[in-house]
Amino acid sequence: MDSAGKKTAVAVLEEVTHEVGQWLQVLFNGRRKTGHVDLEASEMMLRSAMHRAGAAGLRQLLQFPVPPAEQRTVSCSCGHTAHYQQLRSKTVLTAVGRVEVLRPYYLCGLCHHGQFPADVELDIESTEFSPGVRRMQAMVGQSAPFDHGREQMKVLAGLEVTTKSVERTAEAIGEDIAQRERQQIEKAIQLELPDVVGKPIPVLYVEMDGTGVPVVKKETADRQGKTDGQPAHTREVKLGCVFTQTTYDKEGFPIRDPDSTTYTGAIETAEEFGKRIYLEAYQRGWEHAAKKVVLADGAEWIWNLTDLHFPGAIQIVDLYHARQHLWELARKLYPNDAVMQKAWMKKHQRHMLDKGKIEKLVLSLRSIASTNPEVIEKIRIEAAYFERNAERMRYPKFRRQHLFVGSGVIEAGCKTVIGSRLKQSGMFWTVRGANAIVALRCCHLNGRFENFWEDRRAA
Repeated sequence: MDSAGKKTAVAVLEEVTHEVGQWLQVLFNGRRKTGHVDLEASEMMLRSAMHRAGAAGLRQLLQFPVPPAEQRTVSCSCGHTAHYQQLRSKTVLTAVGRVEVLRPYYLCGLCHHGQFPADVELDIESTEFSPGVRRMQAMVGQSAPFDHGREQMKVLAGLEVTTKSVERTAEAIGEDIAQRERQQIEKAIQLELPDVVGKPIPVLYVEMDGTGVPVVKKETADRQGKTDGQPAHTREVKLGCVFTQTTYDKEGFPIRDPDSTTYTGAIETAEEFGKRIYLEAYQRGWEHAAKKVVLADGAEWIWNLTDLHFPGAIQIVDLYHARQHLWELARKLYPNDAVMQKAWMKKHQRHMLDKGKIEKLVLSLRSIASTNPEVIEKIRIEAAYFERNAERMRYPKFRRQHLFVGSGVIEAGCKTVIGSRLKQSGMFWTVRGANAIVALRCCHLNGRFENFWEDRRAA
C-alpha cells in the first residue's frame, strides 16, 4: 500500500472510531440520566453504528483508481479490444449497508459492448447485491416464503430488501445449482464419473417417492387431474434420498447412521430422475457398499428405474404402504364396519403379509366372492399388486438381515424438503421456480452449499 493508501486507511479508521465513540457516549449519558440500560435498544443502536462505519470503510476500499496507461485496454468478447473510458459509480447493498463502488468502464469501439472488469472481480456483475447479501437471500429463500425471508433479512441482518429480490436471487442461485447438477448428470451418462474413495459401507439405501406441488395454470395445460374430467392443479416432484446403515440395536432393528441422509429431486420425467438418483447414489459410494438396498412403495416407475440403474440391489416394498393396500380393500369389503375390517386385517396382515407369505395372501384375495363390480375390480387390482411385488415383500428375510422395511425416511423427506417449503397455503409455482428452490434446498440440507458457493467462482 502506498503512502496515499495508508492515509486513506487511517482516515477511515479514525472515522469509524469516532462514530462508534459518539454512539457509546450517547448510551453512557442515557444511563447516567435514567439509571438503567435498555439493552435491546443499545445493541441495535451499536449495530447500526457499526454498519455505517463498516460501509464507510468498504466505500473507501471500493474506490478504484484510474488505471495506469499500460492497463487501459482489456479483451472484448468479440475478439477485439475494449478501451478505458472513465470511472463510473454503482450502488451495491452489502452486509453492512449500501455502498458506492467506483470502478473503470471499458468500451469496445467495434461492437460497442461495455464492461466493468472490477464487477467480475468483486462478484457484483449484473446485480445490485454483494456476494454476502446474495448468500443470505439464498438461505432465507430456501427455508421460508420469500416475504418471510425479507423480514428475516431486516430483523436479523438489519438489511432492507424486497420480497421480489429474495425470490429472484434465491431462484437464480438455485438454477445455478440445478445447472451444475445437469452437467454432472451428463457426465454420468458419458461414464465420466470420478472414482469415489472412502471406507467400505456396510449398507447403503436408496429411497424414492413423488409428491405433488401446486403450480400456476400454464404448467398444467393438457394434463389430466386425479378426478376424471378435471384439470391437474399440481406437478409431481420426484424426490430421492440416500443414507447409510452401519449397525442395529439390541433387538435387531436397523439404525440409520446420523447425518447420513442426502436428497435430490426435481419436477422431471422418470427417465431424467433415474439418472439423477443414480448420480447421487454413486457419489455416496454405491459401488463400494457391501449391501445395496432400494426401498420404496409399489409404484411401477420406481422399480423400472431400479432394474435399470441399480441391478442386483435388494428391492423392498415399504411394509406400511403394503398394509395400506390391505386396509383399502378391507374398507371396500366391509364399509362402515370397523370391527369386521380389523378382524379381516388381523388375518391377512399378521398371518400372511407380515410373514412374507405373499402367494398365500394372493390366493386368499382371489378366493373372495362378491357380486359388487367395484369390489371385484379392487380385489383384482390388489391381488395383482401383491403378486407383482412378492419378492419385494419377504419381510422376515429382510428383518433377519437387519434391514429397514419401512420407507419413512423418504416420506419424511417429502414433507420436510418439499412440503414445508413449496406446499404452503397460497403458493403456486412455475416448474422452473420450483426446481430452482428444490435444488437450492437439497444443496443446503445436504451440507453442500458452502462448497458450491466457493466453487462457483472458480468455474
